[in-house]
Amino acid sequence: MPRALFQSHPYHLVEFSPWPILMANAVFSMMAGGVLYMHGIAHGFTFLILGFLATLFAFILWFRDVTTEGTYLGDHTLVVQKGLTMGVSLFILSEVFFFISIFWAYFHSSLAPTVELGSQWPPRGITALNPMTVPLLNTILLLSSGATVTYAHHALIEGNRGAAILGGALTIVLALVFTGLQGLEYVEADFTIADGVYGSCFFFSTGFHGFHVIIGTLFIAVGLYRIIAYHYTAEHHIGLESAILYWHFVDIVWLFLYAAVYWWGSDGVFG
Repeated sequence: MPRALFQSHPYHLVEFSPWPILMANAVFSMMAGGVLYMHGIAHGFTFLILGFLATLFAFILWFRDVTTEGTYLGDHTLVVQKGLTMGVSLFILSEVFFFISIFWAYFHSSLAPTVELGSQWPPRGITALNPMTVPLLNTILLLSSGATVTYAHHALIEGNRGAAILGGALTIVLALVFTGLQGLEYVEADFTIADGVYGSCFFFSTGFHGFHVIIGTLFIAVGLYRIIAYHYTAEHHIGLESAILYWHFVDIVWLFLYAAVYWWGSDGVFG
């Protein structure tokens, strides 16, 4: 029987859990392993892999407990759901400022290119990607995925479980195609992250966005599984709503990236 039935308040009092301290140590191990690996220290890569696996292990088990609390124990009351939504919203706000710092670096160099850059943007010797090819296709794919995930959300609210599963599956397919094309674009690019400030800004901005796409895809995949497993109902699906909110943020960031980095920063605009 849900524990919330025996409480005189709607708040969730979290029980003692080993996952926060395990996660902290795992993330520290992964970071230390990454530093050792980049400095060529022996067994640094092994340390990095072990830290990553430990982080993944803690992540899965921690969210397993959260899923159990919300789905089977009834701990995610309306008040708790509001708190979770606020937490996700503040997390996305922090991500907004993270990408603002990236755009700040990009515009700092592109609006007033220095002599070292050839006083032009893209810098001399850099051939920017054509914004009307793969980047435009990726824009269409990502915007389409925003439509399909919204379709899945409304279908779930209306009790149409089949349509919700279809919308979630289509979103994942579109996201995977987007990620694959992004990787192909990196392989085909004439420049690398080592090619000055342009390469650094390009791969840092699009690469971190791609990382967010991968995280969002996993987020939605878990939501799709939970729809299939009857975890979500028309009235209670806070996890899926959080995933959709995150995915729309990823969509919006890509629009700014496409407009600024691909189109505005291309040879056709500046040349």
